Amino acid sequence: MKKILIITAIALPLAFSARAQWIVYDPSMNVQQIIDEAESIAKYVTMIDNQVQQINTLTSQLNEFKNYESLFGNPSQVVLSMVAPLATDLKSLEPGLNLENLVANANGNTALTFNDNGIYATVGASFQTPGGQTIQRPANQYEPFAAIINTASNYVSVADNAAQRRATIKDQIAQTTQQLQDATTDAQVQKLNGVLASLNSDLASTDDEVNQAASAAMVQDIQNRNDQQKQVVALTEQQNAEFEESVSNYTAKFQLLTAPTVFPTP
Repeated sequence: MKKILIITAIALPLAFSARAQWIVYDPSMNVQQIIDEAESIAKYVTMIDNQVQQINTLTSQLNEFKNYESLFGNPSQVVLSMVAPLATDLKSLEPGLNLENLVANANGNTALTFNDNGIYATVGASFQTPGGQTIQRPANQYEPFAAIINTASNYVSVADNAAQRRATIKDQIAQTTQQLQDATTDAQVQKLNGVLASLNSDLASTDDEVNQAASAAMVQDIQNRNDQQKQVVALTEQQNAEFEESVSNYTAKFQLLTAPTVFPTP
């Protein structure tokens, strides 16, 4: 009996130890693991597909940008040769002097010696009387004529300068127009149109400069004519007053005889 108990006591632990080493297989848990793994793989595939779509979208946008750049161009890379001389001309001072300076610089001696390269006869600073006396002309009385000479010379100078600049600007307009016809991008077209508008404005400004110089000469001529008429009126008024005074003095000194003339009787 004791042997049986001892054998049973030894065999039970061995039996439990043997069961602990057996592999336990749960079909439902294994299927759930497979399903979870499949869902993870599906999510990963979806993420990869989204990334691929984003890459395709970015590639399409990049191609659109390249197409836009090829059509419209890059304004910063459009360099025009006529911009620099145009800017220089627009920033330069206008040729010629204004009417105030022209009048201030009027010198009567200039009017006395001016002949415009032999076109006009020289008045001269002095003249001789038939008796041989040399008379000096008052230079200050010829300053209005010097002002007209200054304004006319200023007009000729401005007109010559404008003619040269107009030729240059018209050549630049022709070049710009040709480049506008050959332009391949919108950036070139926009910049060339801007330069063309500026050139046309610069061309018009040369006409304004010439007109301003002509107006100065006309205004000075009007002032001279007005002054001449003023001097005539003043001289006439003075002469009339002097004549009345002379008549009055003569009348006071030489009394007219009002009594009848009496002849002596024989």
